[in-house]
Amino acid sequence: MSYEPPTPPTELPNNVVDTLEGYSPELLQQVAQYAEELAEYREREVRLAEESDEETIEERPEELPDDVPGKATITTKEINDNRYYYWQWREGDKIKSKYKGPVNPDE
Repeated sequence: MSYEPPTPPTELPNNVVDTLEGYSPELLQQVAQYAEELAEYREREVRLAEESDEETIEERPEELPDDVPGKATITTKEINDNRYYYWQWREGDKIKSKYKGPVNPDE
């Protein structure tokens, strides 16, 4: 690890750099975690939009609940070190989710 402060990306606006430089190490860790989660969320939104544009679902899976649209996909979420399946689909500009069950049914 270098003893010199890191060089911010040139794409990062100066006001963001100035704001971040005033934060404590703990707050910077929280910002970093939030930024990573936000990036993953936005990437997932793009992927779901692309999938809904590319896929035509002809049959409704038997296990699909009545209140979940046929275009829904199954995603995995980790909560408190446990993994769960969720149905996920897009409604307009929003991503909707519905709990399906644990990844490991014994949980």
